[in-house]
Amino acid sequence: MPSHLSKATAMKAHNVLAVTIMMSLLGLSAHADGKGDLQQYLKDTAHRVKSTNVAAEKRAILTGSMGTMTRVLDILHESPTLSSADAIGIERLRTSLLDKQHQLSGTNGYEAVPDARLNAFAEFIVQDTEQADQVITISLVTLLVGIIVLILLLR
Repeated sequence: MPSHLSKATAMKAHNVLAVTIMMSLLGLSAHADGKGDLQQYLKDTAHRVKSTNVAAEKRAILTGSMGTMTRVLDILHESPTLSSADAIGIERLRTSLLDKQHQLSGTNGYEAVPDARLNAFAEFIVQDTEQADQVITISLVTLLVGIIVLILLLR
């Protein structure tokens, strides 16, 4: 077996083991609200946007954050154990996120968010997602797996 394949296999095994351990640990604390972790990720993004005065950096932060969230949702949506209710919730959240990406970049019929409004737009994303929590229902297990995937993508 070529060395690059064994490294890839070892990395997959490592990630599977890490996810399994994390799920077990998180399962013990299932009373914790996973949506709070998602909201904290978005709040951290908004804070990073506000901490710079350079519009291009603000756009890059928002684009990167929304891209990461989209990848997480895509991974979750492909899960064979995903319930139909979770699939609907994930798709709604993904659609909302893609809409915001179009607003930010000025694509798909939207005008780009002006540079002077990027801080407000970052806050809007946080607030809109908080309000969507009342409409979009994703099970705790799926949400926790999503948080784990997000953590692994950010490593």
